[in-house]
Amino acid sequence: MLNQGQKRALLELMIDREVLTFGEFTLKSGRQSPYFFNLGAINSGAAMQRLGESYADHLAGSGLEFDVVFGPAYKGIPIAVATAEALARKGRDVGIAFNRKEIKDHGEGGRFVGAAVDCRVLLVDDVLTAGTAIREAVNLVGAAGGEIAGVVIALDRQERSESGRTAVADLQDELGVPVKSLLCLYDVIEYLDLAAKENKDLKATLGKIRSYQQTHGTSEILEAT
Repeated sequence: MLNQGQKRALLELMIDREVLTFGEFTLKSGRQSPYFFNLGAINSGAAMQRLGESYADHLAGSGLEFDVVFGPAYKGIPIAVATAEALARKGRDVGIAFNRKEIKDHGEGGRFVGAAVDCRVLLVDDVLTAGTAIREAVNLVGAAGGEIAGVVIALDRQERSESGRTAVADLQDELGVPVKSLLCLYDVIEYLDLAAKENKDLKATLGKIRSYQQTHGTSEILEAT
C-alpha cells in the first residue's frame, strides 16, 4: 500500500492534471456527483511515469505474485505499460499484455497483444464502476489458460452498489482474488480537509463530497470512520 506521503503526492498529481475535478457531474449510474475522476487526463510522459511508479510502489508491499501486468482496453493499456516499466526500474521484470476490442483476423491475429497470458496475471485499470471491462478481461484470460492474481485500480469511489456493498467488494468476492486501489474516497476527503484550511474555496467542495458520501457510501464504510 502507498503511505500517506505517497498518497498525497499522487492526489496532487491527479488534481494538477485535472484527473480529479470538482463541480456537477452526471455519472453513468445517473447519480449527480460533486467530483469526477478521469485517468485519461494523464496525457504526458512525465505524468504517466509518476502514475506507473504509484502502481509499482503499491504492488511492492502487496504480496501479490504475478508474471504479467494486463491492461483492459482501452484506459488500462497505458497503465499496464507504465506499471511494468516502473517495476522494471525497481528490478522486477514482468510481461505486459492487453486485449483488442475486436479480434484481428490478419497479421499476427488474435485477441491479445503482448506477452502470453497463460500464467499469473495482474489486472490494472483506472476506476471501477460497473466493472464490465475487468470482467471481460478476466474471462478472456481464463479462456487462454491464465490465472488472475489480483486487480489494482487507481480509485475506489466507495459507493454502495445494488448489493448494499461497494463495487470493489462485490468484484473481490466474485473473483476470489484481492481487488485493491491506490486511493479511495476517504483519501480524497482527508486531503481536501487539510487543503481547505488554507483554501476556503475548497470548504464548499468538501461539504458536498461529504454529503454525497453519506448518501451513497456503504454503512460499513461509514462505521469505519
